[in-house]
Amino acid sequence: MRKHGYKVVYQPKSVVVHFEGISHGTDVNSGVKSYQVKNREKFIEKWKDVLEKEHFKNAQHVFWARDKSRYKKTIVVIDHYVPHYDKDAGSRTTYQYLMLFVRMGFNVKFIGDNFYKHEPYTTRLEQAGIEVLYGNWYAKHIEDWFKQNSAYIDYVYLNRPHISIKYIDMIKKLTQAKVIYYGHDLHYLREMREYELTKQPELLKSIDRWKEIEHALISKSDVIYYPSQIEIEEIKKVNAQVNAKAIPAYIFDDVHFNSSSDFNSRKDLLFVGGFGHKPNIDAVLWFTQEIFPLILEKVPGIKFYIVGSNPPNEVQSLRSENIVVTGFVTDEQLKKYYSDCRIVVVPLRYGAGIKGKVVEAMYHGVPVITTSVGAEGLGGVEEILTVVDEPLAFAQKIVELYSDTAKLEDKAKHSYLYVKNHFSSENAKQTIQDDIKL
Repeated sequence: MRKHGYKVVYQPKSVVVHFEGISHGTDVNSGVKSYQVKNREKFIEKWKDVLEKEHFKNAQHVFWARDKSRYKKTIVVIDHYVPHYDKDAGSRTTYQYLMLFVRMGFNVKFIGDNFYKHEPYTTRLEQAGIEVLYGNWYAKHIEDWFKQNSAYIDYVYLNRPHISIKYIDMIKKLTQAKVIYYGHDLHYLREMREYELTKQPELLKSIDRWKEIEHALISKSDVIYYPSQIEIEEIKKVNAQVNAKAIPAYIFDDVHFNSSSDFNSRKDLLFVGGFGHKPNIDAVLWFTQEIFPLILEKVPGIKFYIVGSNPPNEVQSLRSENIVVTGFVTDEQLKKYYSDCRIVVVPLRYGAGIKGKVVEAMYHGVPVITTSVGAEGLGGVEEILTVVDEPLAFAQKIVELYSDTAKLEDKAKHSYLYVKNHFSSENAKQTIQDDIKL
């Protein structure tokens, strides 16, 4: 097939069932079965040049032979589980970088720390050509897998501190791979900000624990990535020589400005965020208690849509005539919320790093009103985002912008351009090209 110019593709969902000897027995010295030996000799003679040039001897270098990755570099990506790209921002980031590594030409392996075959997410990765290591054998023998295949692994890309700390010593011991750590955000910085806001004493122990873990990872990794320069500056206070840089937190290649977008036909406010992340719970409660009532006084009938997976009881209890709590929605449903709503609000009071919900709203061309925490790490957005931290001022800015369709359309246009210029595949590749080379 290859000789005639065709590409041979393996389909991960295919199942091959072979019953040895059921048709012609198992004796290769007699009958039809004897042709198996003769045909093998003819096959080897016919394809001798190709076999010597492109293949290995039987049972040698199976790691490369199984997917013809001999001339590719291998990157192993580790995260808490197979990325649920439609449920939380961190998973979307992991998924987008997995796809980027495939497009760049790497042989990509993925390890989820729970070794579970989450669907449809696992199949989505496999269909892209990524091998996902899941199931009981890998869960019990992942160290053996690294031992057996250490010579073939060029890069290991670790995600999140609580996951990475479980693997980094083993990887450094068993392989010569370059270790890249992506923190998603600086956890101890986020919790320090939460403590400054809430004064909850139990956070102090947690802050110290995260600081110990994250500093250990930073010292042991060859390259450190975070989504914003804020985190880079913070860790360089501890070690100025650390090899760290900010990379695009999200990758969007289909950014197209919709010049026909009519804000007169839109209405209501939107918040998007997964509620496994505590800052999102605080943001929604603060907004509904201290800001939204002020808006309702000026814009009667306006609705506030709270969209995101796993809303806790305290968020679900907010449901009313003017507050809609949806829970999880599909990407298609989410796209419709973005196209129907007039303004996205991101009322975060604490957190760290670039906020996915802000970038995603900009990608969809919806004007954003947020806090200084929500705008953190996004340089040059002063004319694009409306940034305000006090409840009364926050409400006033929403009321003012809500009725100004010309300004809404202008912010939408510049939001598209900002995402196109800062969050593309090309931008991401240029940022990491010195660290992850083919």
